[in-house]
Amino acid sequence: MRAIKAILVRNLTNFTRDKLRFLLTILMSVFFLFIFSFVMKSAAQGIAQPMNYLITGIIIMSVFQAGMSNSMNIIEDISSGFMKEILVSPIARWQISIGQVLSSAAIAVLQGIIILVMGLFMGLKLDSTHFIEMTGIMILVGITFSSMGLYLAALVKSSTSFQIVTSLAMIPLTFLSGAYIPTTVMPGFLRPVIFLNPLTYTTAAFRYVALKMENLPVAALVKSGVAFNIHGFVVLPYLALFIVIAMGMIFFTLCVQQFNKADFSRVKVFRGGHH
Repeated sequence: MRAIKAILVRNLTNFTRDKLRFLLTILMSVFFLFIFSFVMKSAAQGIAQPMNYLITGIIIMSVFQAGMSNSMNIIEDISSGFMKEILVSPIARWQISIGQVLSSAAIAVLQGIIILVMGLFMGLKLDSTHFIEMTGIMILVGITFSSMGLYLAALVKSSTSFQIVTSLAMIPLTFLSGAYIPTTVMPGFLRPVIFLNPLTYTTAAFRYVALKMENLPVAALVKSGVAFNIHGFVVLPYLALFIVIAMGMIFFTLCVQQFNKADFSRVKVFRGGHH
């Protein structure tokens, strides 16, 4: 536990020192809020509180993207020689991987909470119970996609490959999740991809809690894009949450296993065209 705690504290400290990275994350979220607010005005038929609907999508997507991107730290640690020092120390690899996942998830959740606080000034209303539930979902999402990011980082052989793979994964998953554009207005031929997208269920569960939709009938939830009717079988938000939990367990196991057997001496880190 001491090794996990040390890695967690070290990565959190590095993040707080990188003020430019933090600022860019916030600015990007504000940019998406500004751009997609115009889309929501024309695509919000049948959706109550369209701006809050958009804000909640941006919050959970920020956690997802941060969780995935923060795993790039492992490759930076290899470049600096820090990872080599850890690997030769009397610390089990599984402890290192768990420390990396938890630190990436903590940073992702912190960024999500900051954007959530910004949302409060934009009209989002929360009580303490819903705030705790939302934070719980953000922690789950942070751990799940930090695990996915670490799995990819341990799998690829260069920092360039990691950036390409994560970009290819993040962009379609994000825009087909309903976070920025409601799934109810997307073309019908995209529905199979939307239903296979794990972020669709992540967004739905988070939005269900954030917008206090507990008392809405199933038909209203489906119309709002928070529940999904798949050939007569309705995926409700809490079932969606169990899907995310199952996915998180799978990727957490995979990332620990892959990290344990990864050969980091073969990983190439490119800087300015050289390695």
